[in-house]
Amino acid sequence: MSPREKEETATSGSSTSHLSTAECPSHNGSVPECDEERRINEEDGRGREGDEKEQEEDERSSDEGFMGMTPLLQAHHAMERMEEFVHKVWEGRWRVIPHDVLPDWLKDNDFLLHGHRPPMPSFRACFKSIFRIHTETGNIWTHLLGCLFFLCLGLMYMFRPNMSFVAPVQEKVVIGMFFLGAILCLSFSWLFHTVYCHSEGVSRVFSKLDYSGIAFLIMGSFVPWLYYSFYCSPQPCFIYLIVVCILGLAAITVSQCDFFATPQYRGVRAGVFVGLGLSGVVPTLHFVISEGLIKATTIGQMGWLLLMATLYITGACLYAARIPERFFPGKCDIWFHSHQLFHILVVAGAFVHFHGVSNLQEFRYTAGAGCAEDGTL
Repeated sequence: MSPREKEETATSGSSTSHLSTAECPSHNGSVPECDEERRINEEDGRGREGDEKEQEEDERSSDEGFMGMTPLLQAHHAMERMEEFVHKVWEGRWRVIPHDVLPDWLKDNDFLLHGHRPPMPSFRACFKSIFRIHTETGNIWTHLLGCLFFLCLGLMYMFRPNMSFVAPVQEKVVIGMFFLGAILCLSFSWLFHTVYCHSEGVSRVFSKLDYSGIAFLIMGSFVPWLYYSFYCSPQPCFIYLIVVCILGLAAITVSQCDFFATPQYRGVRAGVFVGLGLSGVVPTLHFVISEGLIKATTIGQMGWLLLMATLYITGACLYAARIPERFFPGKCDIWFHSHQLFHILVVAGAFVHFHGVSNLQEFRYTAGAGCAEDGTL
């Protein structure tokens, strides 16, 4: 084989060559141009491989940087979603949600399965929700309307002519204490149920006001009844008022503890306020013994007092036992669940008490300011 043929064979066996030396022109016996071209192509190939490796390293470092930024990006997206949700809430475009997706601080009654408001960190949205249908609608309106009713009734009573009273200033003050207690109780209640879903902190503050309002109603209810029932015996009247106020302040103090508002202490809450109300058994027995049963049930309006106590205690028991939703889970989510029935019975009991006190006031006006020698009515 000639040298020329050997060169062609070697060149054709190379995988990196595209042209044989036979096809490459030579100039003055120098290296063919195709060898130079092969060398350039190899260098370009190595350059491209280097560029690809650098690009892969850049992409890898970029991915690592992105992964490092993931928590920040997640936080940013979470903030954007929160802003979007707040905007929807602000515009009133929220929807009711089931109980199982509520945050723990909004879970109060496991038997109300649907129709709950979501957390709404906007007071405007909370107050606009008064006109929407959800689990708190009945709770809000029962005491909102009750508050307006007793406010109007109290103003009318306070502006009655003085000639309708034996001691106008004293009697208006003692009856005004009842109206003040009723209005505070109902006001704190509907406000609490309105802003209950705002935030955990707001819910905690207004729940304490709500419980304090119940104590104010009970204390305020005692004042006119004790005043008229022991009108001719001021010393026991004063002692009973002091005791009731001490017990009421103790109930308010206990209700300020954070644990008091938790669902586990539902029965304790009911027991505290029922116990405060039942403290009136002692002055009631005192009145019955001193005046006699017949006089106590007629002049003393003991029947209305017992009816009031029955309404209050029944409402508290329904609230503590969560009846009727306990027996019909998911059927009383919006209307007629235990808290609504409790609210209705509280308003009814307050009105019954006012009716009884009004009758006592009428009797005192008819009998005049005088008392019997033995201190009885």
